[in-house]
Amino acid sequence: MELSRQFILVFTFIVGPLVLISYAYGVSRLDKPSDLWGGVPESWRTYIIPFMFAAAIGFLMYWYVVFFQFDESTVESLRWPWGESDGNGTNRLFLALALFLIPSALWIESTIFHVGNEYSWTPALVVGILVLVSVGNVMLGLLAYGAYQDGVSGSGLMLVGSILLAIQCILNDLIVWVYKFPW
Repeated sequence: MELSRQFILVFTFIVGPLVLISYAYGVSRLDKPSDLWGGVPESWRTYIIPFMFAAAIGFLMYWYVVFFQFDESTVESLRWPWGESDGNGTNRLFLALALFLIPSALWIESTIFHVGNEYSWTPALVVGILVLVSVGNVMLGLLAYGAYQDGVSGSGLMLVGSILLAIQCILNDLIVWVYKFPW
């Protein structure tokens, strides 16, 4: 199947809101939603919560540039910083977005499942999901950096967007939250 920018846009219109819906649904089912913070101290939450919003803004910046500033040929030319453009940029973009969005929609349910069960494998499920989100985030950043190397207009905003995402997804979620969570 040959991917197009339009197909990826529709994918993000469907899966992006599913991430938010999964969070709202997951939190609404808990008696104590604060349990999702795990061992993260209350004082750290005032630092982390603004970065949740910054990450959302970063995603929207990246998304806007790719789908509303770039033309089809620019998206097709997206490349990894170490490679040459080969016309498969849409495939790379789709893979990065899928690795970022799909696990993001599964994180809260996997965490709730872990908290409600005593299985020894559930921590690996939760951490594995966060690793996939982080890998997708890194891939988005690498695509942005490749475009930046090529001097593509708007690539700086993509890069900033991916960095804002990384602060939340990699630093706050994968590193801080996993370290502090009472496994």
